[in-house]
Amino acid sequence: MRKAKVNINDEKLQASSEILRALAHPLRMKILEFIDQHDVINVNKIYNTLKLEQSITSQHLRILRLAGLVLTERDGKFIHYSLDYDKLSNAMEAIDSFLEQQPA
Repeated sequence: MRKAKVNINDEKLQASSEILRALAHPLRMKILEFIDQHDVINVNKIYNTLKLEQSITSQHLRILRLAGLVLTERDGKFIHYSLDYDKLSNAMEAIDSFLEQQPA
């Protein structure tokens, strides 16, 4: 039996795991869907409309921001969130490609 040579780029692996971690939580997916429906929205509207605690919302948005899935823009005391559609699209394509290679 032949052993496969594995060459893993640690930086890419770390970035990929952060993206997958961010996408793997149902509440973060709900937040992403909500932002998508509004294009650009401030954090107050997110937690008030979704009936979430402000601290919980901020924690989830931080994870999404660190994964590069949401973009921020400050307007005075408000931070507005939007989606990085290119990053999300790339992540979904990579996930789909991986799943297509898995045996049924």
